[in-house]
Amino acid sequence: MKAVRWSQQDGAGLEHLVMHEDAQGVVIESVVAGEHEAQAFGLMYRIECDTRWQVTRLALRLADGRTLDLHRTPCDVAHKHALAEWTDADGVLQEALRGCIDVDLTATPFTNTLPIRRLRLQEGERHVIRVVYVQVPTLTVSAVEQAYCCIEPNRRYRYDGLDTHFTAELTVDTDGFVLDYPGLFKREDVTERR
Repeated sequence: MKAVRWSQQDGAGLEHLVMHEDAQGVVIESVVAGEHEAQAFGLMYRIECDTRWQVTRLALRLADGRTLDLHRTPCDVAHKHALAEWTDADGVLQEALRGCIDVDLTATPFTNTLPIRRLRLQEGERHVIRVVYVQVPTLTVSAVEQAYCCIEPNRRYRYDGLDTHFTAELTVDTDGFVLDYPGLFKREDVTERR
């Protein structure tokens, strides 16, 4: 188990996240008390990944009761043209999200960890990905293209939002968890008690 906490730098907010990783995969559960454009919100989310750090489920609940629950069907690696597909909680295919493996939630720096862990980029290597992008607190969902470039393995990465033209240099710990996302999030110390 790993516990991580971030403070929001562009508003009044705090996130507490717990990650469990075992032979079956990775489960992330988190609570965020955040702020977006001076609007306060409360968010609980759960992300489930397989052992290769590919997201298989994203479940969100806002304090006002609104929810989002998306499931990804595994893509068949034997068929190179098969793309990952997403469905909602009722099993309805979300065609616009086809081909996305990672997710990006605007309320947390954690979702940067997903492609960092999954891609395992070498120094100087850059990779473009298509992700499920969720704006919080509106819960607007879209598919966007992003790029990650490894500046220094297990330490520094450059994030490029190809649709938004937003770029940031992220410092991370050896597990790929963000330490500093300039202007947005900063890691706080967590004292774990057993």
